[in-house]
Amino acid sequence: MADVIYVSKETLEQMKEELHQLKAVERPAASRAIAEAREKGDLRENAEYDAAKEAQGILEAKIKKMESDLAIARILEVDAIDTSKVSILTKVTVSNLNTKKTVTYQIVSEKEADLKAGKISVTSPIGQGLLGKTVGEVAEVKAPAGLLKFKVEQISA
Repeated sequence: MADVIYVSKETLEQMKEELHQLKAVERPAASRAIAEAREKGDLRENAEYDAAKEAQGILEAKIKKMESDLAIARILEVDAIDTSKVSILTKVTVSNLNTKKTVTYQIVSEKEADLKAGKISVTSPIGQGLLGKTVGEVAEVKAPAGLLKFKVEQISA
């Protein structure tokens, strides 16, 4: 488990809202489902009760995970980012030396990763391969598709 999760301020707010939703809306709904199932009689042969209890257990695990993630989350300010090398929350423009395509990615935490939005996780193979590289360096990334080579063209905040 990571010691710290670096996130943007927006992501931290989303995490807090999701935790509030789980606690204020979904937890009471799970309790009501258990109470309704309990009213239907013998608990030993009540599949609805078993399903409601299992759903509650999954919900409680989600809440616990979210609380632990929030406890170790730290906001990384955009103006505090070092753009001399690739690091978390930097935007990096790279050229794929195999396909000759140029792509811009933002290196983010696992919580924020969204490939369609151009955000890749710092723990992904490409993210790890690019970390610490400077403009002009070539990163060799071992991916399921084979060895990929990316040349760092530009780094920005």
